[in-house]
Amino acid sequence: MKTEQTITISKDINRNLEKLKEEFSNVFDFKTRKITFNNRPLCIAFIDTISNKEIINEKIIKVLLNIKHGNIMTDLPVSTISTTDCFNEINVSLINGNTIILEDGSKEAYIIDTILFEVRSTSEPVNEKVVSGAHDGFIESLSKNVNYIRNRIRSSHFKTEIVQIGDPATNVGILYLDNIVNKDILQNVKNRIHSIQLENNLTSGKLEEFIEDSSFSPFPQLLKTERPDRVISNLFDGKIAVIVEGSPTVSIMPATFFMFFQTPDDYNGRVLVGSFLRIIRLFSFFLCITLPAVYISVISFGYEILPYELVTTIQNSIEFVPFSPFVEAIIMQLILELLREASIRLPSPIAQTIGIVGGLVIGTAIVEANLVSNPMTVVLAITAVASFVVPVHEMSFTLRLLSFPMIILASIYGFVGIIFGLTLIFIHIVKLESFGSPYFSPLAPIRIKDLKDTLIRVPNWKMKTRPTNAQPTDTIQSQGTKGWKK
Repeated sequence: MKTEQTITISKDINRNLEKLKEEFSNVFDFKTRKITFNNRPLCIAFIDTISNKEIINEKIIKVLLNIKHGNIMTDLPVSTISTTDCFNEINVSLINGNTIILEDGSKEAYIIDTILFEVRSTSEPVNEKVVSGAHDGFIESLSKNVNYIRNRIRSSHFKTEIVQIGDPATNVGILYLDNIVNKDILQNVKNRIHSIQLENNLTSGKLEEFIEDSSFSPFPQLLKTERPDRVISNLFDGKIAVIVEGSPTVSIMPATFFMFFQTPDDYNGRVLVGSFLRIIRLFSFFLCITLPAVYISVISFGYEILPYELVTTIQNSIEFVPFSPFVEAIIMQLILELLREASIRLPSPIAQTIGIVGGLVIGTAIVEANLVSNPMTVVLAITAVASFVVPVHEMSFTLRLLSFPMIILASIYGFVGIIFGLTLIFIHIVKLESFGSPYFSPLAPIRIKDLKDTLIRVPNWKMKTRPTNAQPTDTIQSQGTKGWKK
């Protein structure tokens, strides 16, 4: 990454102003204002579109004009003011929305916090809707996002470290609870973030690629969410959250496989309902990656296991189809992916129309044209629904991606290919790590105490200890009883 040469401020205000105007020569919203203070020329510089003009006019310019003599550090009624003798720091401060005051005869400039970036109002994340619980979500402002979390974690143990990464620099926030988080994992996260060298704008997606353990794994190793309640819950489990300025997505680490099948509804609803829905989601994992492959294996290699009536029905359906089940599956999977991508990229009203047209018109037409059989259409429709059950988009896309190699293996080796494919997937999951923590914990390695919130969940008052995958320093979170007797 390029390093800028440090330039110090001159005592000559005109020379400093010329450097600023040269640096921001084609920036239409770069503004300056000259006044006299302490009988010396004073220059106020700021970028009009990202600075709070009310603060500049009322608390800086008007005050300096009224008092005429005094100390800038003590007489200005502003919340934050600092000094610098570095010209590079002045440039960074200006493009971040701060106001600069240059004083003739001084080798220091004053930096005043007047940041005013327009942000959208908070709303529930589109991809993470819940039935019960909070309905707010993160936005693109890092300070606002930290505010949402701090409003619910009113503790001095909640820490937020801001680091600047990349060129131009992007603010990255590292959030954790210092009385719970494992210090070794925290240092590992910091080291990976500080090692990023990028001459480009940093986003949460780029950050994930730079710091995750295995970039070529189909499984996501960081849990990305736009829900404050989800971040808070994981912080209390000893995990670390990373927020990138300009992105509403927060990355949570270390992550496990089972975290991607959990939702806030699991904890806001009753125990039996939450456990049942979690089992359904985990079942959808197997259904999504194996159902098309099982159908191909049965039709191509083992139709004898089917009842005679069902064999007859399937035979009548595929009799006039010119393609093998493998080609049918690939055609339908690609059509489904095209429809998904089209519905995402188009405006909402048109996307709904595309879904109806794709599901009814194209589906009916392709069956009536004998290009695909009815059973294959049903199988892949069930597979598509199963992929939508997974609450995290990254894991949902992983399942759809894995279904393709499973289809290929099933078309070549039948059920043996399915077993071989599942074996490879589970070997990979077991070997995978997220910041030194086992990805398939608590099943590999087996941790009995953590099973209370994995395949099913026990009542909250029964969860005496925190999950151990993040290796928290404080493992006790409740007494394990309701605290009252009937």
